[in-house]
Amino acid sequence: MDNFGKKVMDVPKILVVDDEEDLCEILKFNLEIEGYEVDTAFSAEEALKMNIPSYQLLLLDVMMGEISGFKMASILRKSEDTANIPIIFLTAKDTENDMLTGFNLGADDYISKPFSIRQVVARVKAVLRRTTDKEKNAENDLLVYETLSLDTKRIKASVDGKEVPLTKKEFEILKLLLENKGNVFSREEILSRIWKDEVYVLDRTIDVNITRLRKKIGVYGKNIVTRLGFGYCFES
Repeated sequence: MDNFGKKVMDVPKILVVDDEEDLCEILKFNLEIEGYEVDTAFSAEEALKMNIPSYQLLLLDVMMGEISGFKMASILRKSEDTANIPIIFLTAKDTENDMLTGFNLGADDYISKPFSIRQVVARVKAVLRRTTDKEKNAENDLLVYETLSLDTKRIKASVDGKEVPLTKKEFEILKLLLENKGNVFSREEILSRIWKDEVYVLDRTIDVNITRLRKKIGVYGKNIVTRLGFGYCFES
């Protein structure tokens, strides 16, 4: 994120937190060669004073001073701004219990020292690739127009961040119109797409659902436009 909290995704930013200063510099140098923007901190205390939400990945040493890597991760997972930032733990401890602790804290990977730089770079690329794929999938699940949002995976609609209770048919009509902004759908088309094989559904049913939908989505109700003699569309 920049100073206003927006992520800059063109060049992934990585924060390396390790009390071994030489190791931090080695990791920073090699990751920057790979094209990443890298910052370092030599303790969890120092790192926690930084703008953590601005990073797309954290490399955390487990064994640090007063606040361990595990403790720092636990702190970050409790905050909405930092809960989903990928974490790779770096540690000289490779016992099963330690690995389980790391993964239970939501670690995306766990690298035991000593490690090769090539190994770290490969793991970093893999985690960032997975994260990018997740974000793309999440974006594909959202239909957004200004502050009107439709989450097609969780089947939720919201305006200005407040959930709007829509019926199944209202939701499906809004989804159809938002996915095809500017396209006019006749009542017959809406019936065939939304009601499909249901029988005894009148054209008037569409009008009733559209009227209710307009009321529920407030200021965006005006964006659902009636084209007399043709049908309905969502216009910007």
